[in-house]
Amino acid sequence: MTKAEAAGAKLDLAPGSRVGIIAGGGSLPVEVAASLARQGHPPVIIAAEGEVDRKQELAAYEAEQLALEDFGSLVPLLRRKRISHLVLAGEIRRRPKLSAMRPSLGLLAVVPTVVMGLARGDDGLLRILTRFLEKRGIKVVGAHEIVPELLAGKGPLTQAEPSKADWRDIEAARVAAKAIGALDIGQAAIAIGGRAIALEGIEGTNGLLERTRQLRDHGRLAGKTRGVLVKCAKPGQELRADLPTIGPRTVEAAQKAGLAGIAVEAGRSLILEGPDTIARANALGLFIIGLPAEEPAHGH
Repeated sequence: MTKAEAAGAKLDLAPGSRVGIIAGGGSLPVEVAASLARQGHPPVIIAAEGEVDRKQELAAYEAEQLALEDFGSLVPLLRRKRISHLVLAGEIRRRPKLSAMRPSLGLLAVVPTVVMGLARGDDGLLRILTRFLEKRGIKVVGAHEIVPELLAGKGPLTQAEPSKADWRDIEAARVAAKAIGALDIGQAAIAIGGRAIALEGIEGTNGLLERTRQLRDHGRLAGKTRGVLVKCAKPGQELRADLPTIGPRTVEAAQKAGLAGIAVEAGRSLILEGPDTIARANALGLFIIGLPAEEPAHGH
């Protein structure tokens, strides 16, 4: 994504806007918070209990803890803090347990929403919760609207580029990733030798790459070299939450799995810690490429 495109995609926050970040794991909450602070809108961090792993880098901001089971108190908390905009940023690895939710009036309002959302998978849950919050006057915005420079650009982003054989892998893995995305299972697939060999499940992308590394070690992929990880948004995905992301850890894990590179959807995937991620890929000889999106963006 060019600087001009990034500037055009950036959300224009009115003076006095108060932005909350529901923060999960990884570097995304840190990057969103830093961008908001630079824009003169220091955020309120609402840390998902047990999920945030970059606490020190978020320590400078006003913060609240929220247990997933205490979701019923979220709207009162947002109102008390006068939050007008909310960003969902970072990994939430577990789902709320209905049996552990504390009874409250706020909970009674939200339980049908959560039950319906849990039945529909991750994207269904995010979509329903987003609508629930917006009906109560909270504007939900995507991390990419705050920090559009995190969006992957089109074409090769590294010194290395895909070979003809790699393009066959890219196509095969993309078809597979879109198929599991349509079922709301995951966003990523790996293809080696022109066919998909592993699909992302509940364990996430790092788990998928570790599984592929083990397949190599166990000889299940004997004689098969290279291979590509493809990540793309689920068809019709709620783009304000859970966009496909890669970062330095993804590059390291892809290299350990023996892959040649990573392909993501341009404009609909995030590259976290961008300079570090690209530098690491260059150092390890992997390619990262932004593919043109195959469908119009949904989510607004």
